[in-house]
Amino acid sequence: MLVSAAAVIAVLAVLALVGLTGGSSSKRSVSTAPTPTYGSTGAATPRPTGGTPTVTGPAPPKSDPALWLGSNSAPVTVEEFGDFQCPHCASFARRTEPELRRRYVGAGVVRFIWRDYPWIGKESERAAIAARAAARQGKFWPYHDALYAHRFPENSGHLDDAYLRGIAQRLGLNMSRFDADRRDPGTRAQVRSEMGFAEALGMSGTPAFLINGTLLFGDQSLKTFVAAIEKARSER
Repeated sequence: MLVSAAAVIAVLAVLALVGLTGGSSSKRSVSTAPTPTYGSTGAATPRPTGGTPTVTGPAPPKSDPALWLGSNSAPVTVEEFGDFQCPHCASFARRTEPELRRRYVGAGVVRFIWRDYPWIGKESERAAIAARAAARQGKFWPYHDALYAHRFPENSGHLDDAYLRGIAQRLGLNMSRFDADRRDPGTRAQVRSEMGFAEALGMSGTPAFLINGTLLFGDQSLKTFVAAIEKARSER
């Protein structure tokens, strides 16, 4: 399932608690962190104050199906908020995600959904735009994997035009179309819309995951992800 309005409200409540107990509010790349959860039975109910209580949150932007991996009928959806310069996102992409794909995607159990949260800097946004341009040719996930295959210092200038075009060329993309899609204001708008959504939720760093509406922070162990996926699967 995609993140819903009710889920947004619950995320806001959880992130507020994390903010109260976690110290610094500055964004960071998260290796591991406490794992708060929420769900339809676990979210707090507002106390009546005379009349109908109203709780509002940011509206989730529409997710591009080109950034999905797995069956639309999969019982478990894993949405990742990530940054292509984030070292812990890269660790998850190289160390944990391949095994989760092997176990669950082909079996029709999990669908992965990517959401851009390019908070580290301009190179993060540049890479996110390039990945979405690749998505328009059906190559988002190969491009995603190629971006995470090599780690560079943050905002060091390595993720420049030549590097991003080089990945596209190796993947066999139509380069004229790739360049045009990167220049398309709509591509940048999609990236910034998801960035704004993550900021409105108060996401304190990357990577962050929603697993059927349960919030999981950081580059957790494979065992932790498997447990969270199996729990979500059993609750369907």
